[in-house]
Amino acid sequence: MKAPLRAALAILAVTLPCASIPPAAAQTVGVLVQQSPLAGSQYHALARIPEVADALRVGDRLTLTREPGNRHDRNAVRVDWRGHPLGYVPRAENRAVAAALDRGERLEARVVRLRATRDPWQRVEFAVYLIL
Repeated sequence: MKAPLRAALAILAVTLPCASIPPAAAQTVGVLVQQSPLAGSQYHALARIPEVADALRVGDRLTLTREPGNRHDRNAVRVDWRGHPLGYVPRAENRAVAAALDRGERLEARVVRLRATRDPWQRVEFAVYLIL
């Protein structure tokens, strides 16, 4: 990322409360990139391993893993929790995150909402932050 853009984002992160990362990681400064529902969770650990669903908490850090060779989506970004694949960044919203990961940008993801619902698109909501 070019220095002027990084400086502008740093100013936004300090001046806009909604742009800061959650208190669980308050020692870092980040800019909210996006907030999304977790896609495909019905096929991964949340559906298959009850202990994962029971242990997942709001504020938990998630790992974003780029999958450029994914046969369904060349911009695929897998979302993991403690080594367990949970799902993906939704296809309609993954292009910016994939490009940032490809450029080596430092991104962080966290669980922002959990719901007890049968609809897999509403169970987990997560946010992605650009770490400055």
